[in-house]
Amino acid sequence: MSRVLIAALVITLGIAARTGAQDAPRAATTASAPLNLNAATAAQLEALPGIGKATAERIVEYRQKNGGFKKAEDLMNVRGVGEKNFLKLKPLVTVTAIRTAAP
Repeated sequence: MSRVLIAALVITLGIAARTGAQDAPRAATTASAPLNLNAATAAQLEALPGIGKATAERIVEYRQKNGGFKKAEDLMNVRGVGEKNFLKLKPLVTVTAIRTAAP
């Protein structure tokens, strides 16, 4: 085999190895329907790119204090989510009202 072919094979195998089980939750989030900011758990939010544990907890806290998100752009009101990060997240999230049981 030529050195170029071997190098390409090594790079391909390295990429395949890095995109294994540890990335499964993130892949599932991006491949499925958008994540509802008004219903997602902190663990589900952590699976979003650029969202760590602390930011996920702040998103849940914001939702509780403000009665939920009215629009996806409200996510930028959460400390740790700036415009640049929001633009990456926008296609991955949605906002729908939480249905509560009738009194």
